[in-house]
Amino acid sequence: METTVVDTVALGGTAATDMSIWGLFLAADWIVKTVMIVLIGASIWSWAIIVDKSMKLRRLSKAAEQFEESFWSGGSLEDLYDRIGSQPGDPMTAVFSAAMREWRRSAAKGLAAKGSEIRASLRQRIEQVMHLSIGREMDRLEKHMTFLASVGSVAPFVGLFGTVWGIMNSFQSIAATKNTSLAVVAPGIAEALFATALGLIAAIPAVIAYNKISTDLGRFAGRLENFSAEFASILSRQLDEGG
Repeated sequence: METTVVDTVALGGTAATDMSIWGLFLAADWIVKTVMIVLIGASIWSWAIIVDKSMKLRRLSKAAEQFEESFWSGGSLEDLYDRIGSQPGDPMTAVFSAAMREWRRSAAKGLAAKGSEIRASLRQRIEQVMHLSIGREMDRLEKHMTFLASVGSVAPFVGLFGTVWGIMNSFQSIAATKNTSLAVVAPGIAEALFATALGLIAAIPAVIAYNKISTDLGRFAGRLENFSAEFASILSRQLDEGG
């Protein structure tokens, strides 16, 4: 009969413990709570970056296709540059505008009609201008990518720290109550495992998205490099014909 009463009290204590996610958060030690808040914040910010980068790359890819259609349509490059204006809306038009701006400056000074050495110097300047423009545009696109990489590599260890701290609290509870029943140990272990889960929830999408977005950025950078090489060939041919 006494054993039944003890079991009933233990079961009642277990039922009174809130094992929901919110309950685990509220019952956690302040250090574990801090770990959880940091991981949740990192996960939210990671998803914001992932959505922003994915939408931006999709939009820039469409803009690049539209520009290439206009560029290879056979129309005048001068007219195309006038339509784009001094404020291009995407990286490819920015590369084109930078090269055309340098071309017009040189044409205004009559450099394109001068000797072969000056024309060769002009080619190098135009190629350098396009290369710098590509670097600037890619730096903008790669902004916040280091955050994704950091979350992917650090978040599991932050969660592990919360896990270790929660388990330490569980052992301290055992030592304080001198009771090894599941009702005493379970809350601390559940908090610890919850911190680990949050670390993985933050890290796994960040790693997958970083690899995917990095690949897409590399592909887009290669597209810009190919365009700049083709455009440099066109301008070089015009310089030779003008000379």
